[in-house]
Amino acid sequence: MNGFNKWIIALSVVILPAAVSAQITERQRPAEWDNLIPGARFVDRFLPMPDGTLSSGVWGAANVVPRFVDNGIESPDISFWGGNILQDEKGTYHLFVCGWPENSPKGHMTWPQSTVYHAEGTKLHGPYHITDTIGPGHNPEAYRLDDGRVVVYVIDAYYIADGFDGPWEKRHFDFDTRDRRIIEGLSNITFARRQDGSRLAVCRGGGVWISRDGVAPYRQITESSIYPSVEGEFEDPVVWRDSLQYHLIVNDWLGRIAFYQRSLDGVHWVTEPGEAYVPGVSRHEDGSVERWFKYERAKVFQDRQGRPVQMNFAVIDTIKWEDLPNDNHSSKNICIPLRRDLLLDVLNRKPITSSTEKIELRIKGEDDFKPASRLDIGSLRFGSYNEVNYGRGARPVVWRSEGDDLIVTFDGNGSGIDADEFAPKLIGKSMDGEPVIGYARLPYVNYSPAILSPRKPVYDRASGAWQVVVENFGLSTSAETDVRIMAGDTVIGSTSVGSIPPYGAVTLSILSDGFGLDEKSPAVGLYSEGKEIGIVSFE
Repeated sequence: MNGFNKWIIALSVVILPAAVSAQITERQRPAEWDNLIPGARFVDRFLPMPDGTLSSGVWGAANVVPRFVDNGIESPDISFWGGNILQDEKGTYHLFVCGWPENSPKGHMTWPQSTVYHAEGTKLHGPYHITDTIGPGHNPEAYRLDDGRVVVYVIDAYYIADGFDGPWEKRHFDFDTRDRRIIEGLSNITFARRQDGSRLAVCRGGGVWISRDGVAPYRQITESSIYPSVEGEFEDPVVWRDSLQYHLIVNDWLGRIAFYQRSLDGVHWVTEPGEAYVPGVSRHEDGSVERWFKYERAKVFQDRQGRPVQMNFAVIDTIKWEDLPNDNHSSKNICIPLRRDLLLDVLNRKPITSSTEKIELRIKGEDDFKPASRLDIGSLRFGSYNEVNYGRGARPVVWRSEGDDLIVTFDGNGSGIDADEFAPKLIGKSMDGEPVIGYARLPYVNYSPAILSPRKPVYDRASGAWQVVVENFGLSTSAETDVRIMAGDTVIGSTSVGSIPPYGAVTLSILSDGFGLDEKSPAVGLYSEGKEIGIVSFE
């Protein structure tokens, strides 16, 4: 969807930003990234790890010693991997993590025989201590259903309980491919809650699935990967939704670099330039760094507004194949705090275009944040991420306080905001010189859009028509849409479909116009107001 897709990635040595500098073999950074300003990259959100118990008498290569042994979870007897954190109503934090005995005959390669543990802590960053053994499984990710039950996904199964204390029942999800191929298999799945309590899931290969309640069948709605169109060995996606939009980070495990994407509906994504995370993000207040060799299985902990305030990782101190039984190498789960996004609302009621003269932005105050006194207002830049990430964008001309909020008026010139924009970006500095970042709600954008998704057309020779089912997986009733059956670039039949309610379906009968009678897998094109909203090819 932007110039990012044109970048060609090659193996090289890269010098990372100063905060996370390390000489490591990575995929070459595009030259454009050198012009990004502080706050443009997702990696700019990482903050120093909270002070803890610093110890040198522990396992690990010299690059991770000394370290905070009470951050996350670690043990001399267990190699931990994966996992994410939930919080209960009493304030206790629950980490669902997997692991295997350190003395296992295959060392790290014992991971297929992982055990899932439930650990608890009183602080978000740890330490966490095991309180329960749930059962076999690898790469867990936990979430709560709207009825309070806890689901712990693992590869090929999930555990479910009425609450954090169990007992745990092992079950298997039902996956409906909806005539689509599964992209790189169903593993390492990550989940995001949608506004109505349903779940959007992304599998390892970048396919998008939706479940009505989080345990009902997951139904595939995409036919190709949503990941960036660059070379990479992608895995370990993590997806979440805040009060505004969806976010996705996916890791290139071979290149040891992760990419950051955003989406209005969870199906169509933009990729922002810059590293999402890289080795070296685990730094201390004094500038020292725990230089873990691998940072994988990233997960986020979200505040009440859905903003990520901490990211936790599975980390290992060396190449996985060098972690042998009873040696000095192992893995653990670590927690790193994140810079909190600002809460922003655009006040313009009419759509912003290149001719918009003024843009009014509300920067919301919070209990611990008063924007009028905390922000270097003159440093703020607002507009499309394609502009502000490079220091361009709309500039502030006047501002005023309104209660705890700050209302800033920007000169609309150069904002870069167009009809496709759904969450314009703000970048600037605080009064102490730290980056500030946020995405703004536009009052004229529908943040619960319809998502139309067709099934594979079936040709009925008796009627000479194609039968195709179109379903709406979005949270709004769809507008009238043109549906075209296509053989290559040739339209072999078309009709229109009226509004379809959320989770509704319509079966269409489309005459073939005498073409494509022998087509095995024609494509289905969807068009609204003459604009293409998707062409689906079935393999």
